Amino acid sequence: MSASVSPFVQGTDIRIEGRAGGTLADIRFAAKDLFDIAGHPTGAGNPDWARQNPVPQRHAWAVQTLLDAGATLIGKTVTDEVSLGILGENAFDGTPLNPAAPGHVPGGSSSGSASAVAQGLCETALGTDTGGSVRVPASFCGLYGIRPTHGRMTLDGMLPQAPSSDTTGWFARDAATFARVSEVLLGEAPAAAPATRLVIATDAFGFAESETAAALQPMLDRLKRLVPEWREDLLAPPGLVAWGRAQRTLQPIEAWETFRDWIERDNPRFAFSVARGLVLGAAAPEAERGWAALMRQDARGRLRHLLPPGTVLALPTTPFPAPKMGLPLSALGPVRDQILCLCALGGLAGHPQVSLPGATVEGRPVGLSLVGARGEDALLLRMALAMEQG
Repeated sequence: MSASVSPFVQGTDIRIEGRAGGTLADIRFAAKDLFDIAGHPTGAGNPDWARQNPVPQRHAWAVQTLLDAGATLIGKTVTDEVSLGILGENAFDGTPLNPAAPGHVPGGSSSGSASAVAQGLCETALGTDTGGSVRVPASFCGLYGIRPTHGRMTLDGMLPQAPSSDTTGWFARDAATFARVSEVLLGEAPAAAPATRLVIATDAFGFAESETAAALQPMLDRLKRLVPEWREDLLAPPGLVAWGRAQRTLQPIEAWETFRDWIERDNPRFAFSVARGLVLGAAAPEAERGWAALMRQDARGRLRHLLPPGTVLALPTTPFPAPKMGLPLSALGPVRDQILCLCALGGLAGHPQVSLPGATVEGRPVGLSLVGARGEDALLLRMALAMEQG
């Protein structure tokens, strides 16, 4: 089993004070090494990216927004290579500690950001979420994490992977801090009232391991008491596996398109699993791409139907708690595929999703996710606050 490493990128020493008197003046934050910080290379979890690309001269929008609100930046955090990972194990930089489940992965690709917050090294940290890269580490590390409505926030200064799915996201240990940081980045306070309707995704709970579904039941019961009306329904009538396959098709295709010029120009080094994903994206047949695009349309229509304004949908964030570190490659594929089946709705439909902590399986955290209508991020913040208050 591999040893855990620091959540911060080795060889960097960064501290940038936020604006004096800002609303987040008591907050320390870190930024995943996909966000530009002026005067410092953006490493992207790959030893050749920083060497082969220019040093940024401006902060990324999300970094600058937190600094302007008074928060202090304390470092850049480890990421899976060019954000192409879901477990948080980087062949070059190592695996950041999951303090909530030592010896187990923190989740990725925003692994270092989740680890830093979970260890109490900072109050919040910026991550990115394309196929689950904030939601998964939030679940595995017992944190609040958000994937905002796709397209709501500018991604200026954030290294893209698959633009039709990419979002900025962030973590916190408690709901109050989570809401404060979210209000700054979203430009909107939590909604005045909780949701009026709840939909419980029975297929998603059935897909999760039985121990995970049982561990989340007390949180579901608490959620039901907060809304006047609830019902059970299917999230994905075509099947969660079909949605997962669609996201596994579209995301590598876009990732290849994003990084193709760099790869063809500089022939950079990659871990095998990352290189394999890019090759699969490059070789994807047009018929498969067309099928996946139709499945995305199907997912978007389904979420519009399930989530009229004022409604939230509940499902397990991940199908199980954090797996052990250092699993062989042959065991990692099925684990990743199972995770993506529950996370695919984010990249396919683009709805806001918040992962809430509060359950454990054999001592390891698992998160409960709430999904809202597009643009109703503030409603999910209200629900996070209400759930913590009981």
